[in-house]
Amino acid sequence: MRDRILGLDKKTPLLDGSTVTYVNLDNGASSPPMIDSVKALTDFMPYYSSVHRGTGFKSRLSTRIFDETREIIAKFVKADLENNTIIFGKNASEALNKLAHSLPSGDDCIVITTRLEHHSNDLPWRDHYNVVHVDTLPDGRLDEEDFDRKLALHKDKLALVAVAGAANVTGYLQPIHRLAKKVHEAGALILIDAAQLAPHRAIDMKPDDHPEHLDFVVLAGHKMYAPYGTGVLIGPKHAFMNCSPDYSGGGTVSIVTPNEVYWAGLPDKEEAGSPNVAGAVAMAASAQALMNYSMEKIEEHEVELTTYALNRLKEVPGIIIYGESDPSKLDRVGVIPFNLQNVPHTLLAAILGYEGGIGVRSGCFCAHPYVVSLLNLTEKEAESWRDEFLAGDKSKMPGMVRMSLGCYSNKEDVNRLIAMLKIVSAGDYSGNYEVVKSTGEYVPVGYTEPFDDYFKFNK
Repeated sequence: MRDRILGLDKKTPLLDGSTVTYVNLDNGASSPPMIDSVKALTDFMPYYSSVHRGTGFKSRLSTRIFDETREIIAKFVKADLENNTIIFGKNASEALNKLAHSLPSGDDCIVITTRLEHHSNDLPWRDHYNVVHVDTLPDGRLDEEDFDRKLALHKDKLALVAVAGAANVTGYLQPIHRLAKKVHEAGALILIDAAQLAPHRAIDMKPDDHPEHLDFVVLAGHKMYAPYGTGVLIGPKHAFMNCSPDYSGGGTVSIVTPNEVYWAGLPDKEEAGSPNVAGAVAMAASAQALMNYSMEKIEEHEVELTTYALNRLKEVPGIIIYGESDPSKLDRVGVIPFNLQNVPHTLLAAILGYEGGIGVRSGCFCAHPYVVSLLNLTEKEAESWRDEFLAGDKSKMPGMVRMSLGCYSNKEDVNRLIAMLKIVSAGDYSGNYEVVKSTGEYVPVGYTEPFDDYFKFNK
């Protein structure tokens, strides 16, 4: 897939003044654009126009293409568009908030989620429901026995069960279809936050009457090689029919009188204003390209490369790997969090970037409770960190470094990372770094980034 990804040949500056081909191991946050998405936009944008109700040729063409993007996304997750709708929004976080607004709620309604979740699959539910969190095992996996207990305990008041398809911190794959069957037997619905799962594994929502059917699925374009501001919520039409939209305005109505509003049908009712047609086109083009190449081939390559990465990481003195580190027990996507003994995670990430030309992520990855648990912090330690953080000092924020692979990643990328980790472990890095307390980031003393040499707006 390397020839399908934009920018892999670009060189970026290092602290010593040289340049090096950039290695992106931060795909779990946002992936680079797929050339298929860029080409689709290049071909489409000369004909871009307003969608729906426009009478000109460009409007009619744009409307047809926008509608076709839903068909491609439906095919990507095997969704039945007779009974389900596909709603576009800015990102997965907006999609989750939209569903939290749409489902019936009340003082005694409960949503079950887990301790493995990204904040976006936790915080929106807190605003509308009583949230119950399923615990994790010591190694960070889902405690399925606790899941079963809490499902049985709360099934009479359960509005939804919301589970990540793959944990964004450890990459653990969840048994989503097995969980779906349990949730349906309890008489409830299940949502799968597939933002981290979709670029790595094939998704099958299964037929609506199947016991393992996934009722709702959320996707993020920026993690699927289409970073153009698009997210998707897929779910049964009936779930959105008896509520007002979370945003109202143009496109959401059929008739408006001085005193009455008649809402439009789906998905228009849930897509207020002019939609991000370009983002939908890019996301659909990327999804089509992933299907054409084969998600099964992507999975096979990723399993091989993740195994290689885990084995090579163990060569680094002082490395600490979180989650399963035994390749023979691999049940994770290509996401590996780690630390280096006696090196702050933010400093390690900075050195990798400034001196190695390697992009990784450090911190808590928008999953504070999960990371605190994996780090085995005591409540006193966690409280001390929170107090300092809230006082404006983020320099002691706990966390990890995360490498996350893409479909295009290869062994050379992993080897570059291992070589730099060994340099840092030996204390042989060259920069003099200072921490910025207000951000917690480490920066080289006296260094000015040459950003204007790489991009600037024409003024």
